[in-house]
Amino acid sequence: MSSVKSELKKIILEMSYEQREVTLASGRKSNFYFDGKQTTLHARGGLLTGKAFWEEVKKFEGPIHGVGGLTLGADPIATATSIAAELDGQPVHAFIIRKEPKGHGTGQWLEGRKNLPPGSRVVIVEDVTTTGGSSMQAVERAQEEGLVVLGIVTLVDREEGARENIEGAGQVLRSVFTRTEIVGK
Repeated sequence: MSSVKSELKKIILEMSYEQREVTLASGRKSNFYFDGKQTTLHARGGLLTGKAFWEEVKKFEGPIHGVGGLTLGADPIATATSIAAELDGQPVHAFIIRKEPKGHGTGQWLEGRKNLPPGSRVVIVEDVTTTGGSSMQAVERAQEEGLVVLGIVTLVDREEGARENIEGAGQVLRSVFTRTEIVGK
């Protein structure tokens, strides 16, 4: 494991992982929870997240023009990844997909649109995947906006069906970590 991933794993365990009963976005009950935003909004965690995501994003066939996903979980990841890419000499723009269209002005679904004309090649980013539902919602919205989706990268794959559902729908899922890599179960 790289030093970036090793340090990032420690921050995830300290800031994002909780052993408690929760109801997930998928509606499922779980006895553990990953609050990815606690890591991605942490100063050092955000920096490491950007570096780790950029390493995964670079594995997709280029060119890659953008990274983004559904607000709110994807927002800090997209920005951090875009900055890491730029520091590596690659202009990869961040974008945000709204959960509902903007209620005024242009009524747009996608923020950062001017950086990504139709046909731009993008990667969807997520903080945590469970079943992959929100990832696929982001894929569909990005495609409706004329973007070409190369795949999805998640900070933590909970290993509860996301990979199978996403790959069954013809997309690729890469993960910085799996649940097993974080907590060993």
